Amino acid sequence: MSDFGATVTPQGIRFAVWSSAARRLWVSLFDDSGTRELDRLELKPEGEGVHALLVSGLAEGTRYGLRADGGYAPERGLWFDPDKLLIDPYAVEIDRPYQYHWRLAAKRNEGADTAPLMPKAVARALPEPVPLKPPLFQPGGLIYELNVRSFTKLHPDVPEARRGTVAALAHPAVLEHLKRLGVSAVELMPITASIDERHLPPLGLSNAWGYNPVTFMALDPRLAPGGLKELRDTVAALREAGIGTILDLVFNHTGESDRFGPTLSLRGLDARAYYSHLPDGRLANDTGTGNTVACDHPVVRDMVLDTLRHFARFAGVDGFRLDLAPVLGRVDGAFDPEAPLLQAIAGDPVLADRFLIAEPWDIGPNGYQLGNFQPPYLEWNDRYRDDVRRFWRGDAGMVGALATRLAGSSDVFGRAGQPVSRTVNFIAAHDGVTLADLVAYEKKHNTANGEQNRDGHNDNLSWNNGVEGETDDAEIAEARFGDRCALLATLFASRGTIMLSAGDEFGRTQRGNNNAYAQDNAITWLDWAGRDRALERYASSLSALRRVFPPLSDTNFLTGEAADGSEIPDVVWLTETGVPLGEAEWNDPGRHRLVMMLGNSEGGRLAVMVNGDRRQCVFTLPARDGYEWHPAIEAQAIGLARPLPGRSVNFMIERRAGKTRAGKAS
Repeated sequence: MSDFGATVTPQGIRFAVWSSAARRLWVSLFDDSGTRELDRLELKPEGEGVHALLVSGLAEGTRYGLRADGGYAPERGLWFDPDKLLIDPYAVEIDRPYQYHWRLAAKRNEGADTAPLMPKAVARALPEPVPLKPPLFQPGGLIYELNVRSFTKLHPDVPEARRGTVAALAHPAVLEHLKRLGVSAVELMPITASIDERHLPPLGLSNAWGYNPVTFMALDPRLAPGGLKELRDTVAALREAGIGTILDLVFNHTGESDRFGPTLSLRGLDARAYYSHLPDGRLANDTGTGNTVACDHPVVRDMVLDTLRHFARFAGVDGFRLDLAPVLGRVDGAFDPEAPLLQAIAGDPVLADRFLIAEPWDIGPNGYQLGNFQPPYLEWNDRYRDDVRRFWRGDAGMVGALATRLAGSSDVFGRAGQPVSRTVNFIAAHDGVTLADLVAYEKKHNTANGEQNRDGHNDNLSWNNGVEGETDDAEIAEARFGDRCALLATLFASRGTIMLSAGDEFGRTQRGNNNAYAQDNAITWLDWAGRDRALERYASSLSALRRVFPPLSDTNFLTGEAADGSEIPDVVWLTETGVPLGEAEWNDPGRHRLVMMLGNSEGGRLAVMVNGDRRQCVFTLPARDGYEWHPAIEAQAIGLARPLPGRSVNFMIERRAGKTRAGKAS
C-alpha cells in the first residue's frame, strides 16, 4: 500500500499527501476535542508531487487536517484556499460526521476558516491484517442488499443503542433472520463517511443512503461509532454464521459536487488531477452528481486500490460492489473494459480472490455498459429487472424474454463464447420501488423528497392491481400478495447470482417513493413489527429449495443438452400441456404460460411452472418411468391434478416412485 496518510511510528507521526499543483501544504494539529488548532506545520516537498513531514512526539489518536495554498481560479480547476481545512484522502477515521454549511463552499477570502465546521482526521495505527480466508460468497448465491441504518433502526430485539449501526448486524436476532433466509452475503450500502447534498438541509432532509462520499477509507461515525474494529468484528460474526460481507463503495464521485459545491478534500488539494474535466475546463459530470473522479489518473488509481486492500486486509470482507463502475473504466473520458484500474483490481494479489460486482452504467457518453465488463466482474442486470417486471405486469410477447432471463441472460453475458453467466439478477434494489410497491403503485410518489415529484424514474414498469397505494380491499390485497409471491419465485428460480433488497422478503413499503435517498425516517426504516410473516416464510422456502436443488444456482448457461453421464437435458421448455414450445408458441404475443424443466445430474428433475395469465390452468408434466411428481414447496403445495391459479408460480420435483415425502424444500 502507498505510504500516504498519517503513519504512526515509534518516532512520531509521518504525514504525507499528494498534490501536483499546490505551492504549499500544511498539517493542522488539533486538541483532543478537535476544536482548537494547536499548531500548523508545513509539509516538505519530496518530489513527484509528494509532500510529507515526520512530526516527533505525536501519538495515535492525534486529530489533524490539511491545508493547501496555490492559485485560485475555479474556472481552470484551481481551488486553493488555506482557510479551507481539508480532510486527508487517506484518513482511516474521522472524529465526527460531515455536515453541510454554506461557508464550506464560499469563495476564497469570503468564508473564513472552516476548521470549526469540519471533522478532524484521527491518526490510527492499523491492526494486524485479518488472515485472508476464501470468500464465503460464491457466484450463484443470494446477495442481501441492506442499508445499515434503516435495516435495524426499528428492530425490537436489537438494543436501542446499537440500532442503525454496523454492530447491530452481529446481533443474534439479525443473524438468525439472515440464516433462515439463506443469505450467502450481505451487501452493505455505503458505510464510509458521506455528506448531505447542499439542497437537503433547507428541506429538513438528509442523505439516508450514503452515496455521497468525501473520504473513501474512513467509516461514517454514525454508522460505525466503533470504527474499523466494529466493522471487523461484525464481518467476523457474519462469517461465523456462514454469511459473507460485500461493501458497496463509491469511487466515481465525491460530495464536493459541482463548481458550487463545498471544498472538503480532493478539490482543495488538486482538483485538476483528482477530477475529470472537459476540454473547456468544466468538471465532467458522468455521474449526475456534479463531478467525476479521474480514475484514469495514476494517483487516483493507487488510492482506489489502497482503499480496496484496506477493507480486505483489515476487515476481511468477501468483496466489493462498485457504484457507477464505468467511471472506473473511463480512459480519457471513454469506457475501456481493459482500463488499467479495472485490470489492476482484478489482478491485485490481495484482491484477486475477492468478489467484484459492477453497476455497469453511468450517465456519461456511452455510459450503459451492461455485459461489457470482463471476468471476474459480476454485473447488476437491469435487463433482468425490466423483463421480469414487464412479464408480470402482463405485457404482450414477453415469454421468450422471461425464459432468457431465467436461464442466465446469455444474450448479454454469453458474448464471445463465454460459458458462465456473470449476471446479478434482481427485481428491486435500493434505487427504485420496493418489491411490494411494485404491485401497489402504478406511479411514483416522491413528494416527500421536496422536489415536487420531479425526481426519480417516471416509468417503474409497475402496476397497482386496481387501487393506487394502500387499500382495505381484501381482494386487491390477495392479488398483491400473489404477485409478490410470483415475483419472489421468479427471482429464486433464476440462473446465476440473485440479489434481494432487505425487507422485500416480508413486504416492506416506501409508500410509492422510488427515490428515497433523502428519507432517513419511517419511509425507509424496516417495519419489523408489521412484516408479512406469510411472505417471509415463502421466501425462506424458495431459498431452501434453491439450496437443495443445485441447478437453480448454477452459473453455467443452459444448453438444452444432457450433461456427461446423464440422459436428462439440463433444460426443456414446455407449454402448460407438457409439450416443447415451438416457434409459434415462442412468438405468440398472447402467451403468458411457460414451464422450465431443469435436469439434475443426481437424478430427479424440477419443473418451474409459470402461469402469467389471469386464468387458472391445469398444467401437465411428462412422466418418467420410476419417478413421480411431487410439490417441491409445502408453502404452496399444489399438485398436478389441481389448477394452478392465475398469476402464480409453482414448483414440482421428481422423486423415485414410492418416496411419498412431499413438499419440503429443507
